[in-house]
Amino acid sequence: MRGVRGPRAALAVPPRTPPTPLPARAPRTSRARRLTLVLAAAAVLAGCTTGTTGTTGTTGTTGTTGAAPKTSPAPAQGTARAPRGTLLVADFGSDTVTFVDPGRDGSGRGGKAIGSVEVGTAPYGLIVGKDGRAWVATAEGVAVVDTQRRTRLALVPYETETGPVTTGEYRGGGMGIALAPDGRHVYVGVNVPDGNGTVEVIDTASREVTGTAPVGRRPFDVDVSPDGREVYATDHDSFDVTAVDARTLKTRRMEVAPYGTEGGLGSWLKPHYAVVRPQDGKLLLPFEGERLAVLDPRTGEVAIERMTANTHQHGAALAPDGTLLVVGTGPIGSDDEDPSLTVRTPDGEERIVPLDGPHEDVAVSEDGRTAYVTGGFTRDGYWNGITVVDLEDVKSDVKSDVKSDGTSDGKSDGKSEPVRLEAGNRPLGIAVL
Repeated sequence: MRGVRGPRAALAVPPRTPPTPLPARAPRTSRARRLTLVLAAAAVLAGCTTGTTGTTGTTGTTGTTGAAPKTSPAPAQGTARAPRGTLLVADFGSDTVTFVDPGRDGSGRGGKAIGSVEVGTAPYGLIVGKDGRAWVATAEGVAVVDTQRRTRLALVPYETETGPVTTGEYRGGGMGIALAPDGRHVYVGVNVPDGNGTVEVIDTASREVTGTAPVGRRPFDVDVSPDGREVYATDHDSFDVTAVDARTLKTRRMEVAPYGTEGGLGSWLKPHYAVVRPQDGKLLLPFEGERLAVLDPRTGEVAIERMTANTHQHGAALAPDGTLLVVGTGPIGSDDEDPSLTVRTPDGEERIVPLDGPHEDVAVSEDGRTAYVTGGFTRDGYWNGITVVDLEDVKSDVKSDVKSDGTSDGKSDGKSEPVRLEAGNRPLGIAVL
C-alpha cells in the first residue's frame, strides 16, 4: 500500500488497460503438512481463553514478530453467553478476537471489552453465521469460534503455501473472508507474499478446505453475490476484482482502476474493500474519498460516481436501508483530508463524520442506527479501540442541510459526537453478533 502517489486525474474514467500478467499461484501443501499444522496448532492453542482486555487505546507500531497478551481461561460450557448486539473484533496486533459490550443502547457509552479468545497469528477479517459461529482469517488458518460460549472450536489450515507465519501489514495468510448465503461454505482470500493469492473454499460442516481458486495479489476483501453463485476477491495489488464461480471455481478478472495502473506495486490508488449492492448485484468500491467505482460483474464495466471525503479509504459496509458507509483512514498524500466516516445515502447525498485517528473497517447495528469503526488500521498509527457513530443523527443532518438547489456542503454538524470505545489490540475486522 505504501508508495509514490501519482497525480489525481479529472473525474472522467481513464482508458481501460489490461492488468499486468501475474505469477502463477503457489502450490498446495501436502496432506502430511496439513496434518502437522493442525496438530501443532492444536497443541499451542488448545486452551481457548477469555478475560478483560488490557488495551490502552494508545498508538502502536507494526512488527514482524510478537506474542499474544496473556488472557484468563475461557468460561465453562453454558456460561457467559454473549448478548445480542455484542461486537466481535479481530485483534491484528495479537492472536485473539475480542468481545465488546457496545454500551447503553449500543451507543458506546458505558461499553467495555468483555473478554478475548485466542485464535491464531495476526487475525484479519472475520464473519459470523446465523448459527453464532465466527470464522476468523489468521496467518495460520481459519479459526472457528463459538461466539455464545466464547471458545475456539477448530483451526482450519490453508492448502495454499504462504511461507513462514509472520505478522505485519504484508504477512501471508487469510485476509478477506465471506460466508455463502446458505451458510454451507466460507470463502477466504489467502495472501501469498510476492505472488498471486487464492480463494479457498471451506465446508462449514466438515471444517475442511474443499477447493482453491487463483485470484490476484493481496485479496483484501472477499464478497459473495446475493444468489451465492459467485465469489468476488478484491485484489489490492493487481488493481482488479476476481470473480470465482462458486460451483466450478472457474475465474475471470475485472480491472478496477479509476486512476489507472501507473506505479504498479508502488501505487496506493488501488481497490481495498467492496460491498455488493443487493438490488442489482453490483460491487461498490471507494477510492480516495473522490471516486466510487460501481462494477457490474456481469459485464466487467465500471461506472464512476463522485465522492467528497478526499482521503485514503479502506473499509466499507451497507446499512439495511442502503446507506453506504466508507472509512477514511487519514492522509496518505499531502493533499488528503483527515480520517473520517463517509455516510452516503442511496441517492448519493454524503455526510463526512470526522474521526480521531486512523481507522480500518466498519460494521452496522442490526437496526441500522449505529456504525462501529475499528481503529486498528493495516499500517502504522493505529489505536486500540472502536469509534461509535450515531447514524440517525447523521442522516437527519443530511436531510436538514440540503439546499434549495439540491446541494449540500457535505460536512456533518450533527448533535452527537462519535464515542471512542477502548477495545481489542489493533482491531481490524468487526462483526455485530
